[in-house]
Parts: sequence; C-alpha cells; structure tokens
Amino acid sequence: MANGSLAQRLSEISSSVISWEDRLRIAIDAAQGLEYLHACCKPPIVHGDVKHANILLAENFQAKLSDFGLSKSYPTNDKTGYLDPEYKTSNRLSPKSDVYSFGIALLEIVSCRPVISKSQGQNSVHIVKWVGSMVAQGDIRNIGDPRLKGEYNIQSVRKAVEVAMACVAVNSERRPTINQVLAELKSCLATELSRTPDSHPSNSTESVEMTSIYMVLPPQSGPMAR
Repeated sequence: MANGSLAQRLSEISSSVISWEDRLRIAIDAAQGLEYLHACCKPPIVHGDVKHANILLAENFQAKLSDFGLSKSYPTNDKTGYLDPEYKTSNRLSPKSDVYSFGIALLEIVSCRPVISKSQGQNSVHIVKWVGSMVAQGDIRNIGDPRLKGEYNIQSVRKAVEVAMACVAVNSERRPTINQVLAELKSCLATELSRTPDSHPSNSTESVEMTSIYMVLPPQSGPMAR
C-alpha cells in the first residue's frame, strides 16, 4: 500500500505525524472492515490478528485490514499484548476477541506508545495498565501522542480513550460490539471536526450511547479530564 502500515506511520522515525483527525478516520476504516466480517458475513468471520501492523494505508490514508490470522495457531504465552486474555482459558477466538485487539490498536493510535514498554531498570508495562493509571489521575491530555502538540479536541480524545478501554475489558461480555465501537468513533470524529470548520464531516456521525456495562475502567480509575 502507498503509505505502508499504520505501525510504520506511527513510528518515531516516520517523517510526518498523522493528525488526530486522520487517525480517527483510519480507526473508523479499520472498524468498518471488522464490522463487515462480524455482521455481514454468514457465518461471522473472526479476523484473529488485529494489530496496527496489519492495518495498511492507501495513498489517501484509507485503511485496509490485512493478514488474516484465522489459520494460525495462537500461543497461550502471548508476547505481543494484542491477544484476548480469555483465549488463554477458552482456546477459542470470537468477534469480541477482535474487539479486544482493536482496542489495543486504538490505544496505540491515541498515544503512539508500544503495547508493551520497558524503561531501563523497570518491569514491562502493558499499554492498558499505563492508560488506566493516567485515567485514574484524570490526565487525558498526556495520554495523547505528544507529537500532536495538543492539536485536537480533548473531548474527542477522551471519548476515544473511553471506547478503547471498554474494548479491552477482561470479561468479553463487557466489551461493546464492533458496531457500537464504530458508532462511537464516528461521534469522536464529529467532535473533532467541530474544532476545524474547514473540515467536512462524513455522511454518518450518529452515536449510540454506550451503557455503563461497557465503560469499564480499572478499579482504581478516577474521573476523566473534561
């Protein structure tokens, strides 16, 4: 693809920084791909390997899912950080497994941090734990990629973080469906576009209300920054 993978474009060595608006559009495109697999295919298809390295970008930054992992044998000792934790006990992937992996990718889109980071002399920290600690402090702005230099609507970022954290709930029943995720991301984009009058919103920006059963953050989480 003309612009490589999302992993390449988000890397620090990339020559240009993707704007928050474009990141949301990429996330929406990827979610639409999963929606097609989960809702339009009979029987539903589980991608099984959703991660930012498998989200490819065309010349106009339209995102495409690639590298379907359906035939792969997944290890229970997952080192990538994307794999649904329920897989370790059930040995079975489901549409909600894709939702979990998508949530991890969305956290990367927001923060541009690796899924598993390790500072010198410290233990490895998973991105979900790191974001959870930032949310607990009400520090949403510092979750955002610092290279964006605050060029975004903070409410849009806050909403995206909420959606991502709902996706990575340990209990799959508490995760939203990809349809709900898609609707919320369109709402995030509408909020961001309201900050830039020259931007043109997409045809559909309606949002469904994600009930509290889905908006599950780590127990220590406090109020999010407004």
